[in-house]
Amino acid sequence: MSTYIARRLLLMVPTLLVIATLTFVLMRLAPGGPFMSEKDIPPKAKQELLHRYGLDRPLYAQYFSFIANAARLEFGPSYKYPDRQVREIILQGFSVSAELGGWALLLSLLIGVPVGTIAAVRQNQPTDFAAMTLALAGVSVPNFVLGPVLVLSFALSFTLLPAALWMGPESRILPVLALCVSYVAYIARLTRAGMLEVLRQDYIRTARAKGLSERVVVLKHALKLGILPVISYLGPAAARVIMGSIVIEQIFAIPGLGRYLVIGAVNRDYTLVMGVVLFYASFLLVLNLLVDLAYSWLDPRVELA
Repeated sequence: MSTYIARRLLLMVPTLLVIATLTFVLMRLAPGGPFMSEKDIPPKAKQELLHRYGLDRPLYAQYFSFIANAARLEFGPSYKYPDRQVREIILQGFSVSAELGGWALLLSLLIGVPVGTIAAVRQNQPTDFAAMTLALAGVSVPNFVLGPVLVLSFALSFTLLPAALWMGPESRILPVLALCVSYVAYIARLTRAGMLEVLRQDYIRTARAKGLSERVVVLKHALKLGILPVISYLGPAAARVIMGSIVIEQIFAIPGLGRYLVIGAVNRDYTLVMGVVLFYASFLLVLNLLVDLAYSWLDPRVELA
């Protein structure tokens, strides 16, 4: 196990190096620059800005400097927010995005797994059809449509909840609901598929033949292996729900990491964009490793080589 973990951690280094290189190249190839605006900057002032941020050096020197600083988790100051370090912005934005995504993912599991399990146990019955119809609807409605609908219904029409910002417990409800609906649907469908496969296996028939109640058979014996597809999905899903909720953060004016990424891309804030992308990639790689470890723990037949 320790050898497997060490090998996976070592493999993350070249992966992150490739991602960092591609991000650097794409940002430099994008039209525009960090100091372009509607009002022309005097040439002398622009040259001073370029020199201050090291953008007057050759590209290869900028690249190697970026890689060396990234290895120390130092990305320098943001061009958009010159009085703030990129690392500080990432940590602040990630704390907000992690809370938003954590609540959404927890709610998705608490709803999706029971719904998928019930649908599998009652296959081809009205309960199954109703659950899968709702899941299909949840997958079909994008969150950039659901978000404004929730704001219009609960914030503007009935004034029950705040429409935006991140200032209190009640301000979490609408963005969490808008973010979690599609994940509830995916988890319910994956749980149903996994449970249907497990419920047909011989050891489940043996458990039933021994006189165990259906509740014990489902919850104690079938569910452990039936949720393996959900476990596999959780790695990229957790990274996406925690750090990829850009649309929701824009709709509800939430100061999360996704919103900073959008602001950085629009303003060609090289250090901010490259720092966020590398942080996101590292987070995704670590989550995938944790999913593999959880998979082998739940299913002893899986060996990590």
